[in-house]
Amino acid sequence: MRQSTHRRLVAAGVALASLLTTGVVAAAAPAPGAGALPSLGEDFLWGVAASGFQSEGAAPESNWTRYIASGAVEPYQDSVRFLDRYAADIDRAARLGAKVFRISVEWARVQPDPDGWDDAAFARYDAMVNAIIAAGMRPMLTLDHWVYPAWAADRGGWRDPGMVDAWLANARKVVEHFAARDPIWVTINEPGAYLGTERRIGALTDEQWPAAMDRLAQAHNAIYDDIHRLQPGAWVTSNIGFVPGAETEVNQPFVDKVRDKLDFIGVDYYFGPDPGPRDGATAAGAPEMWNLPLQTDGIYYALRHYARQFPGKPLYVVENGMPTENNEPRPDHYTRADHLRDTIYWLQRAKADGMNVIGYNYWSLTDNYEWGSYTPRFGLYTVNVVDDPQLVRHPTDAVEVYATLARDGGVPANYHPTRPPVSCSQVDPPDSCTEPVDPVER
Repeated sequence: MRQSTHRRLVAAGVALASLLTTGVVAAAAPAPGAGALPSLGEDFLWGVAASGFQSEGAAPESNWTRYIASGAVEPYQDSVRFLDRYAADIDRAARLGAKVFRISVEWARVQPDPDGWDDAAFARYDAMVNAIIAAGMRPMLTLDHWVYPAWAADRGGWRDPGMVDAWLANARKVVEHFAARDPIWVTINEPGAYLGTERRIGALTDEQWPAAMDRLAQAHNAIYDDIHRLQPGAWVTSNIGFVPGAETEVNQPFVDKVRDKLDFIGVDYYFGPDPGPRDGATAAGAPEMWNLPLQTDGIYYALRHYARQFPGKPLYVVENGMPTENNEPRPDHYTRADHLRDTIYWLQRAKADGMNVIGYNYWSLTDNYEWGSYTPRFGLYTVNVVDDPQLVRHPTDAVEVYATLARDGGVPANYHPTRPPVSCSQVDPPDSCTEPVDPVER
């Protein structure tokens, strides 16, 4: 993916050079004047996120436990044991002012063999969902966050033409179980990155990618209809992991297949364009991801990309955050608190410019198993899985900031980001260069 992304960036650069030399450059979107930046409003959905395999512990056999057993990545240990510490973590989220708590219902846990489902596993998820609701939050349930049972892996995973039917049998069981509690639904987490990760762990080849993508889209479209039959007013999406500089190439094929079955557009955004040639550098599990460039104004362009494709449709940032190397300061000196404030500023700018931004989930509430390693830390609360058997949740500097933002509806009207917007951004070329958002006057 990185080689094709590099070619795309080169091509975009040539196109931009042509536009610049011919003088065809659009005026920048005006920055709001002093005191003019509106809040995100009382109805804005502040959320936090986690995923089953990455945080639960006691992992059942799956495609990922098989990969870990091969010795290619760090041992799983027991992650942050959300499975038996969920009550305290849900309480932490509620005290932050969160309105949404995202978890996944692990297929490998609820259907450990193809002949039936585990009632005890469903009871555990019942307790989690009930605790989220009791704490005043709405559950956001993910049906597939990159993990499937070992028996499905033995059949070939997404290489198997029968995978769609197997996936739907479980997904329908989950939807039937939870629809009455009115969750927000995420069908498949980051389909493009999902299949990229499948390639990384050896479960899929480049040649098998197109058929696998078709199967993911079939699964999404079918379960979308099933959800709406049982929960007519449901909000359903499949969140897109935005790839700066190559979004159209990587994610557009999936978006085109499901565009009529998305109640809102879920956008995940983390990094700016990677200037180097490292393989997989924008993918989950990237080596030294804490060195990847951050560009908070890029979230504005990522949202605008989809606002233009789906005029008026709600936009929800399903995942956003920043990694550190353990708890060491980042090389760019960005703090988690400043990164969070700057990001929310750009969401407010997007909403002020007419984009229908309705929600934001911080990834993640706690540190977790970041697809092969515990070194990258993303949590509002940091947890030392490797060295602390007590798995104590330590608040970062962003905890108080998140609570303040949620209470106040965002940053103050006169807030100035700590980093100015990038000149001629390559997040969404050519538009992010030819139609830039203005910097804030200081």
